[in-house]
Amino acid sequence: MSDAIIPFHLAIPETELDDLRARLARTRWPERETVDGWEQGVPLDRARALVDHWREHYDWRACEARLNALGQYRTTIDGAGIHFLHVRSPEPDALPLVITHGWPGSVVEFLKVIGPLTDPAAHGGDPRDAFHVVTPSLPGYGFSDRPAERWPVERIAAAWITLMKRLGYERFVAQGGDWGSAVASAIGASGDPAVAGIHVNMIVAPPSPEDIAAATPEEQGALATLQRYMSDGNGYARQQATRPQTLGYGLTDSPAGQAMWIYEKFREWSDCDGDPLNVLTMDEIIDDIMLYWLPGTAASSARLYWESFDRFAAARVELPVACSLFPKEIFGASRRWAERRYPNIVYWNEPSRGGHFAAFEQPALFVEEVRAGFRPMR
Repeated sequence: MSDAIIPFHLAIPETELDDLRARLARTRWPERETVDGWEQGVPLDRARALVDHWREHYDWRACEARLNALGQYRTTIDGAGIHFLHVRSPEPDALPLVITHGWPGSVVEFLKVIGPLTDPAAHGGDPRDAFHVVTPSLPGYGFSDRPAERWPVERIAAAWITLMKRLGYERFVAQGGDWGSAVASAIGASGDPAVAGIHVNMIVAPPSPEDIAAATPEEQGALATLQRYMSDGNGYARQQATRPQTLGYGLTDSPAGQAMWIYEKFREWSDCDGDPLNVLTMDEIIDDIMLYWLPGTAASSARLYWESFDRFAAARVELPVACSLFPKEIFGASRRWAERRYPNIVYWNEPSRGGHFAAFEQPALFVEEVRAGFRPMR
């Protein structure tokens, strides 16, 4: 099988965009929610506003041009075609970095941070903090293949290691949030000598019964966020972990349905004072939705939960680990809990702002966390 790295140019046929607009115009709406606010999901007026903007004002070609300008590629690894962005730094001693998104994210989350990470001098930073950045689309996501067989987190981690070596990087680091945190952790636990360390901005370190009994006031706050997630916030995960195929039929057929399945999470998981438009533009949110709608990945992206959700926190990482815990992450953790899974934490910080989509919401803070986290690993 070929190891070729093939340039990839996005050019979605206009007929597909016409079909999208026609589907949006024919949306069959439900009745209004019976409460005020987002308690039952996306309010009808907010859903209509997003669909109207998408149909009348949104410009996919602008996002397409940004992605094409950065440098997109595909290569086949372990039988699957993998799409990725690859931006080399002008600094010769830059540290190679693979960044992995999660659900409902995509590579567009990182468009605002690739420049400062690869060329810090051009963005007011220290050139010694430069990275060569590789940002793949997970299998079943974006413009990577939708596998016809299982691709759990460990297989993805092995593929990313192969990808970095194929690009000529003999020593590299890994970063991620959401599923990217699980992939980065699996890379760190792989034992491959090319891996120098990892940085995670979603810290999944479940407390033991003893931890719960001896919880500090700070840890009690983290337990409260975890309890809220388990009681009121994880329905999407249970659905995707148990019946991803059933879910996929509706979301693959209805752009409004696909959009609201994602839009709700930008509101719920962002540090946005209750309105995602406080931290993201409507176009940015739709850019991300488009990376699910255009390739039709509703079922294949959900399937990762079916394959790996029960092993999300399985990997123990002995290598150096950097942790950034943003205040509006889905649930909290404590360093004490994290150190059982990551016994060699070399950097721990809790920034003042930001949520689950840190690179998207707070790109400057995210860049500083990545730079600071990896300085001990250079």
